[in-house]
Amino acid sequence: MTTMAATDSVRLCFLGNFSEAKKKNVSFHSSTNFAIMSNNRGRFLPLIASASSSSFHSVDMINGKKVNGIYLGESQVTATKLINIEAGADAAINGSLHGRFVENRFVYRQTFVIRSYEIGPDKTATMETLMNLLQETALNHVTSSGLAGNGFGATREMSIRKLIWVVTRIHIQVQRYSCWGDVVEIDTWVDAAGKNGMRRDWIIRNHHTQEIITRATSTWVIMNRETRRLSKIPEQVREEVAPFYVKRVAIPSEEIDNEKIDKLTDETAGRIRSGLAPRWSDMDANQHVNNVKYIGWILESVPINVLEEYNLTSMTLEYRRECRQSNLLESLTSSTSSVTGDSKNNSIHRKPEMQYTHLLRMQADKAEIVRARTEWHSKQKHILNN
Repeated sequence: MTTMAATDSVRLCFLGNFSEAKKKNVSFHSSTNFAIMSNNRGRFLPLIASASSSSFHSVDMINGKKVNGIYLGESQVTATKLINIEAGADAAINGSLHGRFVENRFVYRQTFVIRSYEIGPDKTATMETLMNLLQETALNHVTSSGLAGNGFGATREMSIRKLIWVVTRIHIQVQRYSCWGDVVEIDTWVDAAGKNGMRRDWIIRNHHTQEIITRATSTWVIMNRETRRLSKIPEQVREEVAPFYVKRVAIPSEEIDNEKIDKLTDETAGRIRSGLAPRWSDMDANQHVNNVKYIGWILESVPINVLEEYNLTSMTLEYRRECRQSNLLESLTSSTSSVTGDSKNNSIHRKPEMQYTHLLRMQADKAEIVRARTEWHSKQKHILNN
């Protein structure tokens, strides 16, 4: 559609000199999600699209329960959309799209394109990429719900009480890794986990085929931002999030890795990698190392031939404590099983060909940071079976 967007709903900010743009015969294009401009050379240049306050409206009821908040809309523009492609090229989706609520606002859905800097040596998305996309979808879920306070993913009532969410355990199963340029669709939702926890689940689909390629589940608890101590969920916070709870699981309980992860020691570890140093860029907005960063350090002690010849198809992370930039870390890995039986089944539930136990700890006092378990399948066998 080539008509100018209505000025009462979208403000367009040209990144450059507007008078010069007119001289160069620049035309403007817009849609409900983003605005772009094109010049007479067939290239698309970026504009900033931002919604006016008139497009917001108060949220009084969510899933039949009364709440207070601001609904951002299902196609609300919240970020700059940058598109730079040749004329006539496929302009399907060239960036991450802002999400929307589905299924009566119980489920939040967001679409992403796998970028070139999100793939590994085998040209597919890495486990860190998947975890980052899950985290991004979760944060946007909170923001779009109208409950976000001034903390990183915290609700208003949590921000008032200086509370933040921290993940204690996450389990992810990968059926297939996406390639550069693939479009993925992520659904996320939440439910209670015991008296003082929250469970968050995700499903990742191939956007075009709708094949489910990844499933994940996690458990979260509340921590005081200043004392760094765990806290019970205040009733006011519970009342905020309860309207979004839905009784649904991404992974059936019998298929979730709930088994205890054994602690590794110098004696039981097969490989130890020392001297791992967090950088300033590894810190998140809550002033500790982002939980996704641990994955790269955990894999530092995995044999290189495993990284090259096998796909990481399942990962369970059990978080023990925080890590700061000043800490030096050690990564320990031990092989726990090797399966040589039939693995022709293309299901994520088939037995792994290799399994490892991991530990990330402080180098100085050996205090545990994360325990983990990983499962691996041969890349070559996966190709032959498909």
